[in-house]
Amino acid sequence: MVDIATRVYNHRWKMDPIVRSLIDTDFYKLLMCQSVFRNRPDTQVTFSLINRTKSIRLADLIDEGELREQLDHIRSLSLTRGESTWLRGNTFYGKRQMFTPEFMEWFETLRLPPYHLEKRDGQYELTFEGAWPEVMLWEIPALAVLMELRSRAVLHDMKKFELQVLYARAMTKLWEKVERLRPFDGLRIADFGTRRRHSFLWQDWCVRAMCEGLGEKFVGTSNCLIAKNRDLEAIGTNAHELPMVYAALAETDAELAEAPYKVLADWHEEHSGNLRIILPDTYGTEGFLQNAPDWLAGWTGIRIDSGDPATGAEIAIRWWQDRGEDPRDKLIIFSDGLDEDKIIDLHQQFHGRVKLSFGWGTLLTNDFRGLTDGDALAPFSLVCKAVAANGKPTVKLSDNPRKAMGPEDEIARYKRVFGVGEQEAMEVVV
Repeated sequence: MVDIATRVYNHRWKMDPIVRSLIDTDFYKLLMCQSVFRNRPDTQVTFSLINRTKSIRLADLIDEGELREQLDHIRSLSLTRGESTWLRGNTFYGKRQMFTPEFMEWFETLRLPPYHLEKRDGQYELTFEGAWPEVMLWEIPALAVLMELRSRAVLHDMKKFELQVLYARAMTKLWEKVERLRPFDGLRIADFGTRRRHSFLWQDWCVRAMCEGLGEKFVGTSNCLIAKNRDLEAIGTNAHELPMVYAALAETDAELAEAPYKVLADWHEEHSGNLRIILPDTYGTEGFLQNAPDWLAGWTGIRIDSGDPATGAEIAIRWWQDRGEDPRDKLIIFSDGLDEDKIIDLHQQFHGRVKLSFGWGTLLTNDFRGLTDGDALAPFSLVCKAVAANGKPTVKLSDNPRKAMGPEDEIARYKRVFGVGEQEAMEVVV
């Protein structure tokens, strides 16, 4: 087993580059990338780093030269022969050749496009511009780099035994969570923690701990590289990025109202089974479901990623019932700000009423809360989002208004078009 504390103490990034591979990313990014490559390859997008936790002044913590070195390293990466073979020949969600030969030929020659980096008011302004299929693959590695460099900055002056004790405490903390979850029958949990992980080595350790501690209750990881290396299921479907960009490209209010469903119509043509998961909250869950075409009720399930999760689940259950579907045959995936208490509560509330799965993210792979002076390793909310498409701003409303993004006038327009009224503001933990 890797001695993480010793590796951290050595402070030699060339031995431990933060991003080791183009598939050190979430599986859903590759699925979405193939969809974009097929349906909207010429769309020009801008992605931007957004630090929602302003009290974490990243530009004061992280050396710019070190950040550039890591980003430049990512731009040097390309698929290895083994990675290409895994993507071409493996079975994902019961399907062989999930990725088409045309997409793989493109991906095998890909190098990520340039980035633009500036400092402003204690924060980094990091942006990526270019063709959508290329630029979108920056999101996960960019976040992983910033999160791990922040961890390294906090750990930099710790001595070897101090680091050993810190990681021992973090390991114990995670194992206690595993022991609490273990007794619950029918539990299904996947690792969704790549984007805000403490480090690659720590995420890998967490995944192995979950494998041993939960057995069949642990169903896989979103991280493609770890899935490949550990012979696990790669887990993921789609995200807010698709409807945000499709909506930005709409020319009229009528086209805007249809954009979220156009996304899923394109997805429907490409995927079946457990990949047909609706993410309804980009512009408000209730309005999305109320206006959804009948064929969407036949999809496998729904992922709930903002707002109160129990409320979102009840809305989904009523929607299925109103459409003549049996909720017991449907899957609900919870994925927003989960920790073991919330997982247990939701499992107890909905087990037997629907099929359940949990995408456990930041508080699985980056929970060092309470383990350092001043809680300097506590996780924070950092995102990298598509902010423009073909020169037009993107908008996200969410079921939690604190997660909304976009120009104020466009947010007002989207609320009008999608019929979004008053929303309950909830704390954004991660």
